[in-house]
Amino acid sequence: MEASSHKSVRIPVEVGRLDGTLTVPPGATGLVLFVHGSGSNHRSPRNNMIAATLHERGIATLLFDLLTPVEDSRISNRFNVDLLTERLELATDWVRQQPELSDVALGYLGASTGAAAALRAAANRSEQIRAIVSRGGRPDLAGPVVLGQVKAPTLLLVGGRDTSVLALNREATGHLTCEKQMRVITGAKHLFEEPGTLEQVSTQAADWFSDHLADSASQ
Repeated sequence: MEASSHKSVRIPVEVGRLDGTLTVPPGATGLVLFVHGSGSNHRSPRNNMIAATLHERGIATLLFDLLTPVEDSRISNRFNVDLLTERLELATDWVRQQPELSDVALGYLGASTGAAAALRAAANRSEQIRAIVSRGGRPDLAGPVVLGQVKAPTLLLVGGRDTSVLALNREATGHLTCEKQMRVITGAKHLFEEPGTLEQVSTQAADWFSDHLADSASQ
């Protein structure tokens, strides 16, 4: 079996670059951009575990830093959803500029504050983004108006013991008018550190993207 291609990438921004890793399995049916949470980066072990499951399903991934090292040293930037959204859109444009990725179906996977950025960017680029998954995310930070503008099928995965975030996800789900599901991972807290819970997240995210990105690719 042919192996996936892995390469380090640098996405240019006005104040420097965003480091990342692009992995493309043979015959990839789609590509998911990972939007990490506050204080994390493209080396997130949780996101990399989920990405490995996507690779097994033939889905490419781009894990990248949303901030430059200098920007990340300012804590407030990690919670600046407008800035994170802008960076995600720049990364989406960068993907489209790569010849081998110019036509691939795109999805977003956001965690924590990154989920809000993913939803905002998807609302702005409704013709490009085909599926969204939120992992322990804060979709409420996208705002009710933006949530109502999202067209991509959206899956919200929340830990059953992450009570405050669970309530916020239920509220956000009510504002979504696209195809949507909120699924509770029983026994999990915010980081899905409990045995077997991150595996559930990986499988459910892979199922969601496999269904919706493959459908888009065949259209």
